[in-house]
Amino acid sequence: MKKFILLLFLIALKSYSQNRFSGTWSNEKCKDCKKEYIFTITIAQSNSAIFGTAEITSDHKELNTGILEVSGYVYPLGDKAQIKLKDKNGVSSGAVLMANDGAMQFSKRGGADLVPKELILNKLY
Repeated sequence: MKKFILLLFLIALKSYSQNRFSGTWSNEKCKDCKKEYIFTITIAQSNSAIFGTAEITSDHKELNTGILEVSGYVYPLGDKAQIKLKDKNGVSSGAVLMANDGAMQFSKRGGADLVPKELILNKLY
């Protein structure tokens, strides 16, 4: 019985540490940047897969993207992820996410100009 409880504890601990990317992230709380737009990404991580949505909202109509579909995967060490963002017309863009404590770095890697090139995102919830 003790071995079973220990095994359950280790599985729960491992699954908690694997979900570094799950949650809602945004540059909304950025203090030192001029905010022309707000980038919000809501993603869920399941093992090494990532799924979710993203959106850019702005007072400038040309910067608004609508809802973007997010899909991707997490690299084996768990602190870096490769994602693909696709709009309703099928136009896509790729990016890399680097997770840290309460913050995440977003770096665009290629594709259409749907999203900014680089951002620091804070976890909202």
